[in-house]
Amino acid sequence: MPAYGYFLATEEFAPAELLEQARMAEQAGFEELWISDHYHPWNAAQGQSPFVWSVLGALAEAVSLPLGTAVTCPTVRTHPAVIAQAAATTAVMTGGRFRLGVGSGEALNEHIVGGPWPPAHVRLEMLEEAVQVMRNLFTGEEVNHRGTHYTVENARLYTVPDEPVPVDISGFGPKATALAARVGDGFITMSPDQSLVERYRKGGGGGKPVSGGLKVAYDQDRDAAARRANKLWGNQLLPGEMGQILPSPRHFEQLSPLITDEAAASSFPCGDDPDEHVAALRAFADAGFDHVYVGQIGPDQRGFFDFYRTKVLPRLRGDA
Repeated sequence: MPAYGYFLATEEFAPAELLEQARMAEQAGFEELWISDHYHPWNAAQGQSPFVWSVLGALAEAVSLPLGTAVTCPTVRTHPAVIAQAAATTAVMTGGRFRLGVGSGEALNEHIVGGPWPPAHVRLEMLEEAVQVMRNLFTGEEVNHRGTHYTVENARLYTVPDEPVPVDISGFGPKATALAARVGDGFITMSPDQSLVERYRKGGGGGKPVSGGLKVAYDQDRDAAARRANKLWGNQLLPGEMGQILPSPRHFEQLSPLITDEAAASSFPCGDDPDEHVAALRAFADAGFDHVYVGQIGPDQRGFFDFYRTKVLPRLRGDA
């Protein structure tokens, strides 16, 4: 049976709200926490985007649950040597409860420092080299590195955890999945795709953890839930590479008319039918996932946590 965690959305909530959600998640029986790492929200309606490492520092004291980023891009906006220091410090502060989830990023967040946005195959090359740099630094030894994409000179992390920070790699297609299988400590993907899980395990992932997540819109009014899901997270339903190449929230907003409330209702669990929510999370378990994270869309966080504590999590765990 997978472990069920809560997915904190930095794009949608301010730091104090994220901390309160984390506390409520722990009280409701969620076992783990994920948190997104963005510079921009996907659209103005989401309205937030705090610096994830500041929030993680507060979370380390606020809750006792394992924490992870889903996901950090350690390649363009921030040099991997800096991400390594942030991750190592977070792991120390949490007593080893932290996993670093990484991915190849989106132009939305990464292009802000200028320069071209690399094509996908180059982004994957950069990600692999970045993971190598970070792993070398996690040893606590001095690192000198001159690679294709990164240079590190006389760098040493003096504050490191007892064990190296696990690095989970995100992937949505065969090339990124192969990279995760080859060099990752775990695999992250956001749909219950059994074929990707099998590809990861056969490609070298073996028994390493596979994690996934989804958004839901709990509400007693299902139509209102679908409207909210579309307004705030309809970007997830855009086709192809749009999510990776569009450079600003307004560009996502320009495409929002392409997504209907009906499409959102068929893509996100909406409303207060426990069967719909349970089925969506069980799909990940059936596909072979070890960890499943769920995030509530919109402001009714307390209603969501009460609903999951009493009607969803017990069924997923076989208690009801």
